[in-house]
Amino acid sequence: MSNRRDFLKNSGFAALALSIPFAGKSSSLFAPAPYKALPAFGLQLWTVKEDMTANASATLKMVSGYGYKQIESFEGPKGIFWGWKNTEFKKYMDDLGMKIISSHCDIQKDFERKAAEAAEIGMKYLICPYKGPQKSIDDFKKFADEFNKCGEICKKNGIRFAYHNHDYSFKPIDGQVPQTVMMMNTDKDLVDFEMDIYWVVAAGEDPKAWFDKHPGRFKLCHVKDLLKTAKGHESVQIGKGTIDFKSILKEGTAKGLKYYIIEQEAFTGTNPLESAQADAEYMKKFSM
Repeated sequence: MSNRRDFLKNSGFAALALSIPFAGKSSSLFAPAPYKALPAFGLQLWTVKEDMTANASATLKMVSGYGYKQIESFEGPKGIFWGWKNTEFKKYMDDLGMKIISSHCDIQKDFERKAAEAAEIGMKYLICPYKGPQKSIDDFKKFADEFNKCGEICKKNGIRFAYHNHDYSFKPIDGQVPQTVMMMNTDKDLVDFEMDIYWVVAAGEDPKAWFDKHPGRFKLCHVKDLLKTAKGHESVQIGKGTIDFKSILKEGTAKGLKYYIIEQEAFTGTNPLESAQADAEYMKKFSM
């Protein structure tokens, strides 16, 4: 997520894969292959961060009305739960028919408390959102050690830990790819990964290849589309960019993806809530 580091610093988708039953008719042998809709999809609240800051309860109510059933939060000025206690936030989610699945957070501050609070309300993940570019590959090896420790804390509480990538972790340092280093030096029983598909593509990498190379490690993803611009690239409404989500999410799901979280960061010609609604409409019709 662009600018997430500064924000944190300053704030202290039913499966429809039903095969046509064989009824003794040869035509059934040539029936079209079944298709699958995503089981559920969520929204990373970073997409609507300004609206959440202004009025969290009203924004969450609007988001639920768009069809989102899952939420991924992040740690802002009022914490992961936006000024509510964890149990109060869960109660409001229940009232809206949504679940908070995960949250990005500062893993270097009160992490044990955060893990306990997340577990208490049935969350699945706490996620490190950003580490930033480094000068040495050894720095990423140290991050892997840190992630293993966070993973142990999460496991002790009955939840999971994951790391969310940007583009920098795909840029080689000292002849090694940081993303590979972090994945190879973390315990798969303790650490999962959240693939931000936008940033993988922005780095010139193939998301499907990474799913294939590391099956079972990417359990969550950010569904975020990319449009090339004169300045490089920009986050746009899903379906208006260049990313082939149909093939990517199909491959990812086959290799272990379980959570599909929509995120958008730029809103040219629209606003965050309008984009969140448009993204939800796209995902309701999505199949792979």
